[in-house]
Amino acid sequence: MGNTPVPKELVAVRLFGTFELRRRGVALSAADIGGRKPRQILEILLLNLGNPVSKDRIIETLWGSGAGKGTVATLESYISGIRRAIQPGNTKTGPLRTANGGYVIDPALVDLDLFRFRQLVGKATQAPPCEAYSFLTEALELAAEPFLASELASDWADEARAHQGAERLAAQIQAAETAALLGLASDAVGWARLAVASDPLNERAWTVLVTGYEQSGLPAEGLSAYARCQLIFDRDLGCAPGPSLQAAHLRLLHQRADANTELAEAMAALVYLGDRLSGQGHTRRSTTDYGFTHEDAGRILASFLQRARAAV
Repeated sequence: MGNTPVPKELVAVRLFGTFELRRRGVALSAADIGGRKPRQILEILLLNLGNPVSKDRIIETLWGSGAGKGTVATLESYISGIRRAIQPGNTKTGPLRTANGGYVIDPALVDLDLFRFRQLVGKATQAPPCEAYSFLTEALELAAEPFLASELASDWADEARAHQGAERLAAQIQAAETAALLGLASDAVGWARLAVASDPLNERAWTVLVTGYEQSGLPAEGLSAYARCQLIFDRDLGCAPGPSLQAAHLRLLHQRADANTELAEAMAALVYLGDRLSGQGHTRRSTTDYGFTHEDAGRILASFLQRARAAV
């Protein structure tokens, strides 16, 4: 009993959505750690989780040309306030530590949503499709809200949002492609639509969207998506979609043509059988007028209904 290690206390921090910090299950506001500036200092350190950030870099990022002789002392005062809030009575071995003329957050002592997002995406790249899809959906659920939503206008936050946005986009595309591989066509379309909304110039996102509609048996929707992609690429990039998208477009054209032919055959079979019934067993036109026999008509309708049920 005496040799049982004491579990490390984690500080939970959320950077997706409104900033939130919890210690021992209790939420701490920005005011609890000293206000807006300390929150920003903590966010910058969390964005560099596990890597020391120098005092000069923090000052340049947050104060810029407004920094003065007393700025270092102000920064150190803010750091002390953060430590008192998140690791009371444990200033030397808690999550926030002094390192190399700056500060570092120990990743082993912090439960950070951004870190978990990256871990899950990393696991997905090494896992079989079924497990990978589970990891990716969990990661994207974590990242559903805007990143650093508490920071309205600042260059460092905009840069961090752009970087995380690229990570989220890549995860959305990976989720769409994995869903398609698993035969989850509607999921593939859903993730692809989010990816296209995030970056309308991303050809990989458009490709998985168009092929998702193809896999779903929705050629009209796929052709419409391709037309939008073609318009955007021509307008903004001055080029046409690449070979993969063009090949998907061609397959969709064939799919729609096949679907129309099948419907036409089914309608002809219904007319034929209707004539047979209304004639009480005597056809008013010969089978050669339709191109098939009574048995053919039954087979055509059975096949059409089977495909219709499968598409529902």
